Amino acid sequence: MSATKAPVDVDNGDPIVITRYLYKPTASEGMTRFNDNRRVHIFIFDRLANRVHQLTSGRYYEHSIDWSPRGDEIVFISNHEPDPDRTFNYDIHAVRVENGEVRRVTDTASAEYQPKWSPDGRSIAYLGTRRSFTSSETTMEDTHVWVVDADGRNRRELGGSVDNRQRNVRWAADGQSLYFTVQARGNVHLFRLPVSGGSPQMLVIDRGRLGAWSVANDGAIAYAFTPPSGPTELYMRHEGLSRTLTSLNAELLAERAVAEVEAFTFSSFDRRPIEAFLTKPVDLNPASRHPLVVVIHGGPHGQQGAAFNAKAQVYAGHGWATLMVNYRGSTGYGQELTDAIFKDQNGGEAKDVLAGVDAALDRYRWLDADRLAIEGGSYGGQLTNWIITQTDRFKAAIPRSSISNLVSFNYMAYYHDYLAVEFGAYPHEEDIVDLLWERSPIRYARNVTTPTMLVHGENDNDVPIAEAEQFYIALRDVGVDAVMVRYPREGHGIRETAHQVDLLERSITWYERYFGRRAATTTLR
Repeated sequence: MSATKAPVDVDNGDPIVITRYLYKPTASEGMTRFNDNRRVHIFIFDRLANRVHQLTSGRYYEHSIDWSPRGDEIVFISNHEPDPDRTFNYDIHAVRVENGEVRRVTDTASAEYQPKWSPDGRSIAYLGTRRSFTSSETTMEDTHVWVVDADGRNRRELGGSVDNRQRNVRWAADGQSLYFTVQARGNVHLFRLPVSGGSPQMLVIDRGRLGAWSVANDGAIAYAFTPPSGPTELYMRHEGLSRTLTSLNAELLAERAVAEVEAFTFSSFDRRPIEAFLTKPVDLNPASRHPLVVVIHGGPHGQQGAAFNAKAQVYAGHGWATLMVNYRGSTGYGQELTDAIFKDQNGGEAKDVLAGVDAALDRYRWLDADRLAIEGGSYGGQLTNWIITQTDRFKAAIPRSSISNLVSFNYMAYYHDYLAVEFGAYPHEEDIVDLLWERSPIRYARNVTTPTMLVHGENDNDVPIAEAEQFYIALRDVGVDAVMVRYPREGHGIRETAHQVDLLERSITWYERYFGRRAATTTLR
């Protein structure tokens, strides 16, 4: 796949005339490039002839490609709505390699993702939803495994019996079953499901996070897995037994203690059960008081779990506990919990986080209620911003890639339908803009007293850096000890190794400033 070139040369200072609704690129290109006149199309490279042939063209994007077993067609995902920038609707298409002729396989009001040909070429498995209103950025509805005949007939949902988000669907070599991953209670598992129907079989259900995986023709499964006890290693499962293939981190772990992660469920403000994960300090002394850092996941439709978390382990080495709460809106606990955030951003889920803090303080008496900190990235950063406007109980905060103004965010991000999905209408409809402002942290900046270190990538188009800039000024205006750290070349999240190290060191220094240095663990009286 490749992208066609734009005629405008921004490097030479050419003016850029914007005509598209979605004119910003995704990822981390920032304001240096725009989407006008550029589309991602399908190309074939003939290795023997050293020649490239373009298969698709036009004003649509194509992605998620898969060759048919016979090699005569390629399936792909594309949004062929009359105005694809305004109406998001992914469907499955197929293009003939011989002549570039495109046919539509599915034509639904919902969205389809990741099509995969069956070994006999008669069927296509994919991930799909049922709802007609889906964002180009995220989906509140859990994706499930579906199958459709290659001609577009007999479309059916196979994964409906598993009430959790499903990903990465693939066929077994014999075409009789499908493999896919499932997010469940902070873990990522691997399932197998008969195409003919029946109950799914849970294959890899250990506590932790399954990553990349591959199935051999004889059914052996190689997979990357992150357990609570250490970083990711390669494993193999065959005939019901699993074994470790690599020990890449054995030398590192031999020199260090790995902090214990404990899961617990608490009753939130409305008695809804919510699960949380607490990483204990390495040098835990029950007779002492240890600081607690609350780390909020992004999404909001995501999850955290017991899998090895390098930052939490570093914090544990400094004598700090880490709390991760899978608040309402998270995945892995069924569609009902994911939907519980609808029209309620910066509402019930923020209360879940605070209820989780109370539950942790009650459960772990060695935690120091006077030395609490809070941080999060993306939506977790948004919640961090919101929570420090609602309470002064945290000694320090580090929001990363965070939204502070839901109104400005809606009109500045590269996508403009995300909040419409989350709130049920666009801002100009049904007075939603008033609700967005009511739920914007910056509206309540005057309430903040928590020292705050805002972190942002300068090229972020998911959450433009203006969200951090305006909150930084708002905090300084009301006398808050605030600092903004801007990372060049970074998009949504900090990726470059040097920047990651810098951020971790700055975070530790920021917390030590308000916790006190490693004389950290005060004695219980």
